[in-house]
Amino acid sequence: MPVSSGSLRIRLAIILTYMLFGALLNSVGAVNLLVVQTLGVARAEAALLDAWKDLPIAVTSFLVASLLPRLGLKRAMLLALAAVGAACLAMPVLSAFWAIKLLFCTLGAGFALVKVSAYSMIGLVTESRAGHARFTNLLEGLFMVGVLGGFLLFSQAAHAEGRGWLQVYPLLAALAAGAFLLLFVSPLDEGPIRSPDTTLREDLVAMAPLLKMGLVVVFLLSAFLYVLIEQGISTWLPSFNNEVLHLPTAMSVGLAVIMPATTALGRLTSAAVIGRLGWFTVVIACLVGIAALILVALPLARGARPLGADVGWLNAPPAAYLLPLTGLLLAPIYPAINSAMLSALPQRRHAAMTGLIVVFSALGGTLGSFITGRLFVAFDGTTAFGLLLVPVAALAVSLSRLRRHLAP
Repeated sequence: MPVSSGSLRIRLAIILTYMLFGALLNSVGAVNLLVVQTLGVARAEAALLDAWKDLPIAVTSFLVASLLPRLGLKRAMLLALAAVGAACLAMPVLSAFWAIKLLFCTLGAGFALVKVSAYSMIGLVTESRAGHARFTNLLEGLFMVGVLGGFLLFSQAAHAEGRGWLQVYPLLAALAAGAFLLLFVSPLDEGPIRSPDTTLREDLVAMAPLLKMGLVVVFLLSAFLYVLIEQGISTWLPSFNNEVLHLPTAMSVGLAVIMPATTALGRLTSAAVIGRLGWFTVVIACLVGIAALILVALPLARGARPLGADVGWLNAPPAAYLLPLTGLLLAPIYPAINSAMLSALPQRRHAAMTGLIVVFSALGGTLGSFITGRLFVAFDGTTAFGLLLVPVAALAVSLSRLRRHLAP
């Protein structure tokens, strides 16, 4: 069925907004390294930046997810874009660590509104389960393209002297303004998701019945573990490159681009593979591959030596390329289980379910980054990354339980 021009515009607006937030949210790994080097922030304090974005994501999702259909999905997304654009515009002026924490707090709250709205909108702009799955994979794939763009921006900004890297934020503010205008002029019929017969109190407690379903509990545990692994690796990959592999700062951030690039590739191509082999076969094979990459890369990293000023991409240690490849294998898991879960529920429950997904994903991201950061401080980078094998194994068990409830 051909897509109408109105539906096409709203899809594009959702995609651009999602990509912008991907670039900003996943800049935390580069920012972790840069604030330590240019603002004199302690490593342990920088490790809390993930919490400044993830906890607002969790709190905002929990408080407003069930209310968004009543308040308006499009209006919520416009509010998020306006707030984040203003925060980005102020960054070079404020130029302080407290301002960076405030930015990530705004990003977290804004992303909660954006993700719940975007996932609820998918059901309004697609006609079938297959269409829902395709657009979900496309959206999450292009989210990672946004992450990749953010890594490239920040890796270039890392070449600037002192606090010059903060000048990247006005550009991101301009992108937020562009996404705001496109969304503002894009029509969206939100009638099918509104529940005029429910009270405000019923909307507020809409998540509670979902938590009584065994399927939902197992699914949320899987989402939690997935994000714990992904954020544990991606947030600390620049620091791993710098401190364990002894690479220059700009190159440490630049090489970390490989992970979002491979994740984007994996998400954009995984739908066809899952359709042929089944989601469970694919994700278990991916988890085995992730464990293998970690087990091969970390012994190589222990033997890394400083290569001097002439180090480049062609003579970087092998571990600098092996660990980011986990993105390709992590890619199919999240959108596949999210789409399957949402497709199994009526549209009126999509906002509440997405709210739970965002809450548990945010908690997983915060815990993954925090634990990995603490292990960096207490031990070393190779130990910190090696212990991620524990949640990888736990995710395999959780997905095996989920398989009993969801058809392949």
